[in-house]
Amino acid sequence: MAAHDYSGGGDSELEDSSYQEPAFEAFMCPLTKQVMHDPVTIETGHTFEREAILKWFRECRDSGRTPTCPLTQAELCTADVSPSIALRNAIDEWRARNQDKELDKAKQQLQLQSQPQDNDDALPLRALGYISHMCHGHGHGSAANKNLVRRQGIIPAVAATLKSSSRRVRLKALDLLRVLVEDNDDNKEELGQQCGGDTIRTIIKFLSNDHVQERELAVSLLHELSKLDPICQRIGAVYGAILLLVGMGSSKSDNPAAVEKAESTLRNLERYDTNVKQMAENGRLQPLLTKLIHGTPQVQLAMAEYLGELALANDVKVVVAEQAGALLVSIIKSTASSLPAREATLKALREISSNESSARILLHAGILPPLVKDLLSVGAGHLPMRLKEVSAAILANLVASGSLDAETAGVGETLLSEDVLHSLLHLISNTGPAIECKLLSVLVGLTGSPATVADVVSAIRSSGATISLVQFVEAAHREIRLESLKLLRNVSPHMGAELADALGGHLGSLLRAVYDDRSRSGGVTEEQAAAAGLLGDLPERDWDLTRQLQELGAFRALASKLVELRRGTIRGNRHVVPFTEGAVKVLYRVTCALGEGGGAYEYVEVARELGLAPLFVDLLQQQMSSGLDAVLLYSAMALENMSLQSGRLTAVPAPAPAPRGLLLMCACLGGGKPPPALGTCRVHGGFCSLRESFCLAEDGCKAVERLVACLEHADARVVEAALAALSTLVGDGVASVAEGVLVVGEAEGLRPVVEVLVENRTEALQRRAVWAVERILRVEDIAEEVAADQTVASALVEAYRNGDARTRQTAERALRHLDRIPNFSSAFHHAKASRGA
Repeated sequence: MAAHDYSGGGDSELEDSSYQEPAFEAFMCPLTKQVMHDPVTIETGHTFEREAILKWFRECRDSGRTPTCPLTQAELCTADVSPSIALRNAIDEWRARNQDKELDKAKQQLQLQSQPQDNDDALPLRALGYISHMCHGHGHGSAANKNLVRRQGIIPAVAATLKSSSRRVRLKALDLLRVLVEDNDDNKEELGQQCGGDTIRTIIKFLSNDHVQERELAVSLLHELSKLDPICQRIGAVYGAILLLVGMGSSKSDNPAAVEKAESTLRNLERYDTNVKQMAENGRLQPLLTKLIHGTPQVQLAMAEYLGELALANDVKVVVAEQAGALLVSIIKSTASSLPAREATLKALREISSNESSARILLHAGILPPLVKDLLSVGAGHLPMRLKEVSAAILANLVASGSLDAETAGVGETLLSEDVLHSLLHLISNTGPAIECKLLSVLVGLTGSPATVADVVSAIRSSGATISLVQFVEAAHREIRLESLKLLRNVSPHMGAELADALGGHLGSLLRAVYDDRSRSGGVTEEQAAAAGLLGDLPERDWDLTRQLQELGAFRALASKLVELRRGTIRGNRHVVPFTEGAVKVLYRVTCALGEGGGAYEYVEVARELGLAPLFVDLLQQQMSSGLDAVLLYSAMALENMSLQSGRLTAVPAPAPAPRGLLLMCACLGGGKPPPALGTCRVHGGFCSLRESFCLAEDGCKAVERLVACLEHADARVVEAALAALSTLVGDGVASVAEGVLVVGEAEGLRPVVEVLVENRTEALQRRAVWAVERILRVEDIAEEVAADQTVASALVEAYRNGDARTRQTAERALRHLDRIPNFSSAFHHAKASRGA
């Protein structure tokens, strides 16, 4: 048989076929002119492609003719065909030889592409196309060809083209690799393990590519590879792989088919626990929860350990508590649980217990009794101290979450009983710093709730723990100092006198916490705020404590801090509010000491030196819009205390002798007093200032204006304090009540004072308002103007009818100023009294 080159008949996509072995003429089908795949012989001895000759016979029959030989046109007695096995084997051997040569050529072309200097993508594209053509389909031939490609060592060459600078080459290589590994575990293993450690990494990089087609082909290839267990581990071991897959699996913009491939790949990766952990770290928590709930004890232990290492978002903590909370609680309840299982479970519970909703779920699952039991247990079988620390942290989380109250899951009996609280207090004083800190946090949480603070205060008193708790303010660990300060701050309103006594020897440490300027942010620290708050809550009329604070420089330091805050020298943060409130309360104690015995003058000098009156006035302005009710309240109360001293602190000038003629003129004109000396205060009759004599009427009436503004505050206590401070200008201690009324009037304060009376918000405020209005009505012109307002008279009548004895008397005098009650003469009153006798 003569040999002819029939290789261009479609068996190859490679243009250069000079290296191929030419086909013999006998290999060609006379009908198709192509190399045969299944040669058969007919009755005449001629050989054809099976499908071609059978089609010829069908056409003969369809046209009503007897089947004939296509070459000789001789009629055939039978249409049977016989396979030409020898010829088919020869053709297969020829095709295999040529295929080997073509694959070798393709391999060479792919390897050339990997050279840096070769930027031509035509050859690798033809090579990749040829291999892809060979391996497409799902029949036996394509499977055999995939194996052949692997045996020829071509898979590494294809993988190398993934780094080509040509996107067309990269796309073709990704698609070809997917075809090669589809339904072929040997090829998967070759690509995953034998092609170099960075092949999987390179494929994963495509997932973050901006090019959509590259991403989609890469995820399809990874999906095929992930069907083989060993490769699941390799994929998960690539940094960022699972995060990219999770992101793609939850994408709303990617092709739905690609999203499903990513999801399916993740489901395949779930077979390995380490991958499950990574998924949980990247927000895909359900696989971990499923294994935790349904896994073997060993798997449950591993999942619990993973859960304890995760930093979960609050909404995720709720999901975990809902699905696995009861299981986790049952593990710490069971006496059969191993120590490793308890440790892993406790650490997981520590993580999920810090959210209000998840904490409530755990409480209803019954976490509290076994938790407290483990924490307080002693003797054989008790938890090691490191795990008691974890239990204490969980308990602190439950309390701090705000979900713990006396009616939740038997909390009252479990946690708030005197015995349990005594045990907690005992543990605090007899363990290491870590657990001490957590247990102090538990007590901080309990004392921060009105429902539970009384139980803790009672336990502290009955156990004699006050002194030991106070000693923690000197602890070396900052966290312990902070928690102890917060605890003492919470209980100070309930046991202030006891704390003041116990803190006597520790005031220096407490003040050092207030003075500490080591905040990294340059703002107020939480420790400073807690210490200032504690000092502010101690009894303000404990004079011994006031003296100690003065000797230790507390007032000077706090006044300086407040001035810096007001000027913005100290950066603001969330701790500024409690610090400011505490500092203002501490400085308020100075004003309480102004009228107390022989030491009063000392505190007058302190107030003058520190400029407390101007500071409190500034605080009124600063806090009006910030909602710091306590600062407004104590600033107004402080100004009242200081203004009450103005009368005795004012330097009243000696009256200068007036010419005789002037005295006669004054007498003739009916004048009772000579005109005031130039530059003296109209209210106090002397030389006044806000800083030196604490006169509210000086300095342009800023103090009065700001106190008047407080009369419109929503908090009745602030209104009462502001009204009390304003009332000092019209009280018996001033030189001229009328001038005091005018000062308030010039600050537009008369109408707000009257409105306080009309509103009648509280009994104490009514009493204060009636007194102030009566003083205002002593000015005849103002009384005439107010008389026209029926609401004022009605309010005074209401106070006259329903007030206490003192308020009734004051209201009666006010109504006389309005001519609602007649002014009987003194003779009438005397006669009435005589008849009564």
